[in-house]
Amino acid sequence: MTTREKREGHRPSRRQFVRHSLLAGAAGVVGFPTIVPSTVFGKAAPSNLLQVAQIGCGRIARSSELAGVLKHSDVARFVAVCDLDTVRLADAKEMIEADYAKKFGSGKYASVKTYGDYREMLKDKSIDAVAISTPDHWHAQPAIEAAFAGKDIYLQKPTSLTVVEGRQMVEAIKKTGRILQLGSQQRSSAQFRLACELVRNGRIGQLKEIYVGLPIDPSGDEEREMPVPKNLNYEMWLGSTPLAYYTEKRVHPQANDLRTRYDRPGWLRCEQFGAGMITGWGVHHIDIAHWAMGTEHSGPVEISAQAEFPKKGLWDVHGPYQVEAKYANGVLMHISDKYPNGLKFIGENGWIWVSRGGYTATASDPVSAQKSSKALDASDPRILKSEIKPNEIHLHASPQNDHHLDWLTSIKTRKEPVAPAEVGHRSCAACLVAHIAMKVPRKLTWDPQKERFINDAQANSMLARKQRAPYGSDYVLGKQAKKAAG
Repeated sequence: MTTREKREGHRPSRRQFVRHSLLAGAAGVVGFPTIVPSTVFGKAAPSNLLQVAQIGCGRIARSSELAGVLKHSDVARFVAVCDLDTVRLADAKEMIEADYAKKFGSGKYASVKTYGDYREMLKDKSIDAVAISTPDHWHAQPAIEAAFAGKDIYLQKPTSLTVVEGRQMVEAIKKTGRILQLGSQQRSSAQFRLACELVRNGRIGQLKEIYVGLPIDPSGDEEREMPVPKNLNYEMWLGSTPLAYYTEKRVHPQANDLRTRYDRPGWLRCEQFGAGMITGWGVHHIDIAHWAMGTEHSGPVEISAQAEFPKKGLWDVHGPYQVEAKYANGVLMHISDKYPNGLKFIGENGWIWVSRGGYTATASDPVSAQKSSKALDASDPRILKSEIKPNEIHLHASPQNDHHLDWLTSIKTRKEPVAPAEVGHRSCAACLVAHIAMKVPRKLTWDPQKERFINDAQANSMLARKQRAPYGSDYVLGKQAKKAAG
C-alpha cells in the first residue's frame, strides 16, 4: 500500500495488491534486459495490467502513444482518453476500442471513458499512468499535475515551453517519485545507442566536434479570424499563453476526412506555442549528442546563433539558422538546417554519422525518408563493427528497442527509463538556450548548473514567459503550495 493509500484510508484492491507485489519483487533488478522476462509482467489478467489514460488525441498521439501502447495490451490497457476537441476525442475512443475488439472480441474489454478536461480524469485513482501528447505549451503543466496525482507519465517532447517551466516539472517529478519518460524515441533505436557507445568508448578518439542537421518550417500568410468550431474548447486550448483570435491554421485541421484531419498542425509554426524546429526536432538530436558526450545532466557553456524570422504572416517560428554551442569538455556543436538531418561526431581519429534512416514518426514529418536514408556510417567501416567489451561503457538498452515498452517496464520495476525527466529537460533546455541566442546578437555564456546566463539580463528575461491564469505551471504550483500549507 502506498503512503497516499494509507493516508487516505484506502484498502488496496486486488489489482493494486498484485501490482505493488510485482514492484516489490522487482526492486532488486539492476538495469534492463533486452527482452523483458514474463516474470516482470505476469499473465495478462486484468489485475496485472497497467491502467493508462491518454491526454491529447491528435496526430502524434495516434501515430506514437496510442499505437505504441496498444501494441502491448498484455502489459497495459487504455481506460480513458481526453481531448479539448470532441471529434478527436471520439476518434481516439473508436481507435482504441476497435483494436481491443479485434484482439479480444466484442464485449471482452472495458469501454474507454472520455473526458474534456484532463484534471477531472486525474482524479480517477484507478489510473496508473498517463501519456501526454498535447501541443508544446501544454506539456509541463499536465505533467506536474499528473505527478502530484500519483500518475506515472509519458511526455511528448519538448519537456516545456521555457527553461524555468521545465525545471519546475523536473522538481515535481523528483518530489513525487513518479516515473517520467520523455518521447525522445531515438534513444530506443539501436543505431543511436550504438553510435553513442562507440563515441563514449573512444572509437574515434577524443571527440572534437558534432554537426547536427535539423529541418525547418515554412513561413505562412496572414490568416483571417474564423468562428471557433463547436467541437473545440479553444479558450482552454490556448492555456497559459495570451488570448488570440481563432483561425484554423493556428490550431489543427478541422477536416471531415480522417486522413487529412491529422495532417501537421499549424501551432507547430507559431512561437506562441513553441520555438519551432530547434525544439521540435532539436530535442531529439541534441539529446543524442548529450548521450554520446556524457553531458546529460549539464549543457553548453557558450552559445551564439544567427537565424532568419518571418517578417509577416501567422506562422512566425525561425527559418534558416546556424548555432554554435561549446561544452565544458571542449566539444563544439554546430546546429543548422544546412546540414543533412542527423548527427556527425568528429573525433581525432575519425567520424561517426547517425540518423533515423528510413524511419518517420508520422506521414507528415517535414523530412522525407529518402533525405536521411543512411542510418549509420563511419569514416572506417571497422569502427561500426567494433565490439563493446563487458568492461566498457554500455548504455541503457530499451527492451525490444521499443520506447513505449521501456516506459511500461520502468513503471513496473521503478527503475529509470531511458529518457527520464532530468535528462529530457537538459536536452530541451539546450534547445531553448539556442533559441534565445537566435534573438540576442552576441555570444552568450551559460551556467548549466544554475540554468542562468552570466551577466546578461536580456537573455535571462527570456528563460520564462508570463502565464495566463488559471493556467500554467506557476498557477498549479501556487495551488499545490497552499494545499501543502493547509
